[in-house]
Amino acid sequence: MVNRVFLIGRLGRDPEIRHTTSGSAVANFSIATDERWTDSEGNRQTRTEWHNIVAWRKLAEICGQYLRKGRLVFIEGRIQTREWDDRDGNKRRTTEIVASNMQMLGGRGDADEPSRPQDQQQNNMEIGITDDDIPF
Repeated sequence: MVNRVFLIGRLGRDPEIRHTTSGSAVANFSIATDERWTDSEGNRQTRTEWHNIVAWRKLAEICGQYLRKGRLVFIEGRIQTREWDDRDGNKRRTTEIVASNMQMLGGRGDADEPSRPQDQQQNNMEIGITDDDIPF
């Protein structure tokens, strides 16, 4: 059995960094991926999917240090669903991606300014994707 996820998307917010009682860092953030298609009437359609990401320990620290809202990232990880009881005793459930690998895409100032096309193309080639694979 395999539980492996590969996502390329933009951060919806800056990572939130916390520490467990044992001192392990944990980062929480979300990324958006887009699906684009042409409907039967010839109109371009877009659907955005939001993914909750959790990173632990050193990866969490790196995410907190370098990632900012709007940044284009590659995330590799696994899907995990957690359940808990809220304050009112209701069962809650969330599905998230537990990151095992993160790679920043685009230029250094990607979140603030667009990177040069040749920089983006070079970064994409490093992980074996083309511009057609990116949902943005």
